[in-house]
Amino acid sequence: MRGVVFTGDRTLELMTFPDPTPGFGEVVLEMKASGMCGSDLKHYRRPKGVRQATGIAPAAGPTIAGHEPCGVVAAVGPGVDPRQAKAGQRVMVHHYQGCTTCGHCRTGWQQLCQKTSVKVYGNNNHGGHANYMCVPANTLVPLPEELSFTAGAAISCGTGTAYGALRRMNTSGNHTLAIFGQGPVGLSATQLAVAMGARVIALDISAERLARARAFGAAETVNPAETDAVEAIRALTHGEGADLTLDTSSAPSARVQAIRALKVWGTCCFVGEGNEVTIDVSPDMLRRQATVIGSWTFSTVGQAECARFIIDHKLNVDALFTESWRLDQAEEAYRLFDQQTSGKGVFLL
Repeated sequence: MRGVVFTGDRTLELMTFPDPTPGFGEVVLEMKASGMCGSDLKHYRRPKGVRQATGIAPAAGPTIAGHEPCGVVAAVGPGVDPRQAKAGQRVMVHHYQGCTTCGHCRTGWQQLCQKTSVKVYGNNNHGGHANYMCVPANTLVPLPEELSFTAGAAISCGTGTAYGALRRMNTSGNHTLAIFGQGPVGLSATQLAVAMGARVIALDISAERLARARAFGAAETVNPAETDAVEAIRALTHGEGADLTLDTSSAPSARVQAIRALKVWGTCCFVGEGNEVTIDVSPDMLRRQATVIGSWTFSTVGQAECARFIIDHKLNVDALFTESWRLDQAEEAYRLFDQQTSGKGVFLL
């Protein structure tokens, strides 16, 4: 089979690998859709010969990219409970595996495992940008018939990450929420938060992305390159600031603005990976009783809940995708995605 491997300095190669065979407790998926996620770009951009620190164990060799996998169970290994997986089943992948026995792993949060080096599929273990993918059966989340494979790919990281952050902030119709960054995760958050009843203020420096945010239900849009983002949010909230803010961009400037745009007793959530932020603790946090939290993806339970929420609220998650690609178009696909001005891309297999 063929798989996309990031080779450094914004280059990649479509390499040939043996077709996988499931071991004990494993399944092989025939891939149907594999989404492109913004966090892939740090691996795509890394200098040749340098492994960017991610806090996880390094890969043993060339590793297939793609951590938004969705497909059909093609083969089932020994020891797999039929309630976990069966041939022909439509599934998403929760793209982590820890020790499987600690409290975090048993409650569906394998990425938080403290007992072993976590496997991250598409990072230090083979991911979904390939014809087939071998994973433990305990990483599978059923894909409801009402959803497409592309929707399942989005839920497997970007859209699921947005849902997890909104749930952590208890987002509701009582809130005005400012979302910094309208890439795939930010746009997912806009769509989901509007369905939860929140009034969304969408921020981005791309006019194209702001237009998409409006189409996805944002009540207001702000371009921080053209105006003071904090002052703009205060002007839109009677001078008080937003109840909730969410940074999906990972830009240090946006993170500072997300904290400073909060109202008294407000909550700010960071989901964008990497970079740092420096704040003045007293005026930025203490004297406004601000809460600042981090949210890293979601659990298997949250992934399934996100899928059900999308079905129940009849959300068109497929509209997140602006491009679809074949594996042999991977170079062109990532060159475009690297510009971070368009929407979301997906490989269809």
